[in-house]
Amino acid sequence: MERERRSLAQLIRRKHEIDSYSMVEVILAHEDISQVFVDIDSFEFVGRALNESIKQIIETKADTEVEKQSLEEKRIEEIELRQIQELQKRRIEEREKEKATLLRVTKGEEDGYQKVLKAQEKDAAQIRAALFSLRDTAAIPFGKALELAERAYEKTGVRPAFLLGIIAEESNLGENIGTGTWTVDMHPTRDRPVFREITARLGLDPDRMPVSKKPWYGWGGAMGPAQFIPSTWILFEDKVSALTGHNPPNPWDTEDAFMASALLLKDNGAAKGTYSAERLAALRYLAGWKNATKPAYAFYGDDVMALAEKYQGMIDALR
Repeated sequence: MERERRSLAQLIRRKHEIDSYSMVEVILAHEDISQVFVDIDSFEFVGRALNESIKQIIETKADTEVEKQSLEEKRIEEIELRQIQELQKRRIEEREKEKATLLRVTKGEEDGYQKVLKAQEKDAAQIRAALFSLRDTAAIPFGKALELAERAYEKTGVRPAFLLGIIAEESNLGENIGTGTWTVDMHPTRDRPVFREITARLGLDPDRMPVSKKPWYGWGGAMGPAQFIPSTWILFEDKVSALTGHNPPNPWDTEDAFMASALLLKDNGAAKGTYSAERLAALRYLAGWKNATKPAYAFYGDDVMALAEKYQGMIDALR
């Protein structure tokens, strides 16, 4: 582009010189009429070269924009992968720590190991009372979370244990949850005006509502347990309102957040109920449809399904 700019500058200067002469002056400046036509051809060549140079710059700029977009997508993907890797590391550490503790208690005896595992199993009352963590919202008893998940299942067909797995996994991702400021971290044209409308309808002070902080590669501003950005939340508002009876629905309300997550997961194919369909829906929830099948994101899907299995066991115990 720099080379084309230099060429363009020369052509513009030459064009200016040419334009400063009238056709009469050009003719009178030569004794030989054939030289006049040579000059006219030269003038036309300069004009064509000028147009070609401008065209080349436009094409180069377009190619550069495509490359910039591609690099931005790669940077976003790298950040997401680092988050997944960090979560995977924490999961491994948790499991190793639990195993080490059990082995230390039992002194490595398999029978004792199994006895400790059985002793850790909770009864129905303990399961219901266990706290279920949520993003940007106070934790609720597992029994309440299950009630909301089952209500969402009745409306969307998304399995309760799977929905709980998604929400639990999302609670473990991200280091900047709830620490953002809407006037700083939200997209200025796409999300801020919508966020102002959402909070106004709910009678909430936008400056007091928690939103996610923006990462270095893009914008934040995600709201509530389901972590919807404002411009996405409004796409589901009417559906959520029709199913929960809340008008308007509140992204920080646990019931509305569960229903919104279930609706999005349904759109992602989770209502089919098979392992593969749910796992793919989880990956789409994280990375979108375009990146869902990339091997690098596989851990997220596996982890969600492991959590879903855990919660299914708790649900079965309650039943």
